[in-house]
Amino acid sequence: MKNPDPRQVACAVQLTAVEDAIYVLGGKWKLRIVIALVTGYHRFNELQRAIEGISARVLSTELKSLELNGLVKREVKADQIPVVVEYLPTEYAESLKEVIAVLGNWGLKHKRKITGKDAAPAPGKLTNKGT
Repeated sequence: MKNPDPRQVACAVQLTAVEDAIYVLGGKWKLRIVIALVTGYHRFNELQRAIEGISARVLSTELKSLELNGLVKREVKADQIPVVVEYLPTEYAESLKEVIAVLGNWGLKHKRKITGKDAAPAPGKLTNKGT
């Protein structure tokens, strides 16, 4: 039996790892939701206002998915009137901060390279433009 090409093995390992990450964080909204959570938006309406264009139904579905994957903890504060529900980033979600920073920096450089312009969203908004 022939030994596998080390490049092929390394590529397959990396592809599998990235596919696993994309499975959890892929799609139009999940990464935006994680970014909003780790920057301090924790209540449903805050999240919906911060993430431009997301519907309540989609936000609810994506939060449930992120919760199932250990990135969000839904906390109900029944002792308050009215009852308060917060979505808190887990320590696991916090571990994405470095990845998000690197990806964001690359995105800024890419935008500059392609358009020749710096672009920043309006304060308080996480936009979905360009997707």
